[in-house]
Amino acid sequence: MPADGRGPGIDRKALWVVSELGLPTIVKACVSCRSTRHRPTGKIRVNANHKLLDVWLLICCDLCGRTSKIPVHERVNVRALDHERLLRFENNDPAMVRQLTMDATLAHKAAYQLDWTGTWQLDTDIPFYDLQREDAGPLEVIIRFELPAPVRVEKLLTAGFGLSRPAVRGMVDSGRIRLPLPIDAKAREDFTFLVVTAPPLSPERA
Repeated sequence: MPADGRGPGIDRKALWVVSELGLPTIVKACVSCRSTRHRPTGKIRVNANHKLLDVWLLICCDLCGRTSKIPVHERVNVRALDHERLLRFENNDPAMVRQLTMDATLAHKAAYQLDWTGTWQLDTDIPFYDLQREDAGPLEVIIRFELPAPVRVEKLLTAGFGLSRPAVRGMVDSGRIRLPLPIDAKAREDFTFLVVTAPPLSPERA
């Protein structure tokens, strides 16, 4: 069998989707109250000073309602911005607001955190599949992300198969579940893993 675990007997596939339920909360200290919870207002502000532009994402404190600004571009030459992108800023394009709100690089640059709690759920199309049966056939599972929420691989496996953490870890350790990344890693992008047939018991264990 090839190193990636793919073999000629794999004819079952399942699609798991990390579906979007909402936008992450922006965790940033409010200057007017003690709250740290903010949400996007749906607005993007563009300020022009001759040929230089400032672009901000506007956010609102959940507790007091104060509006704050997150810098997206500062003192950037108008020619440096793609015209279509600039129009999306000026028109408060909802897809652009969503993209900026979920942007981990922007969060790091502006020194705030993203709280992804309650923003996703795992939807599976897998039929009944008894993973703990030793004669269960090979299965390929494709995981797709609708949003870049960082989710532990272990959590995806326990939710997808409905098994306990020790059971899932045991199957990873034994090689029944073959992952392209560590079980303790946080995934935020699409990946595929394999479930292979349990190896026969050795004579010593039979």
